[in-house]
Amino acid sequence: MSTSTRSKPASESSPKDGAAEALGDDRKERETVEVELEGSRQRLISWTVFGIIFGILLVWKLGTVAVWGGWILIALGVFRGYQLVLSFIHPAGTIIVSDQHVVLPRKLHRPNPIDVKPSEVTAAYFLRRSVPLYHAAPVLVIELGSRALLFPRDWFATEADQRHVVHALRHHLPPVKP
Repeated sequence: MSTSTRSKPASESSPKDGAAEALGDDRKERETVEVELEGSRQRLISWTVFGIIFGILLVWKLGTVAVWGGWILIALGVFRGYQLVLSFIHPAGTIIVSDQHVVLPRKLHRPNPIDVKPSEVTAAYFLRRSVPLYHAAPVLVIELGSRALLFPRDWFATEADQRHVVHALRHHLPPVKP
């Protein structure tokens, strides 16, 4: 397979007449990757409503064992309700990769994202088969030393957004030795 390249003809804004700075600024802007995460509230709403209502019905109408199950469902519904409230208070988050810093949300709808230098990122890869429970594959894994952050597929608008983040991070990683 061969590739061919064409050279562009000289134009009025060639690098010789001072447009080199503008070209350099353009390249820096292209190197910064910003991907907004998306979180679905449907699952949180359904678990909140189901957990609380069905849990109350179990506590109210059934025997001892079902009462304990009802309290567990109520607790789960309240926890999902708390997560639902957080989704309205805080935005889903944005992954930003630039030459100066990498900003990674801790989770969906959580404040205080992690801001590190690109040199602190030790690995970026996909898990496609052995994914954690309740996560959609592929899962983007970004390692910061001994800490690993997981970003499932359903947090992104498209799978291409995940690939953009990985390619931007791999640009800053040291080359792998064979």
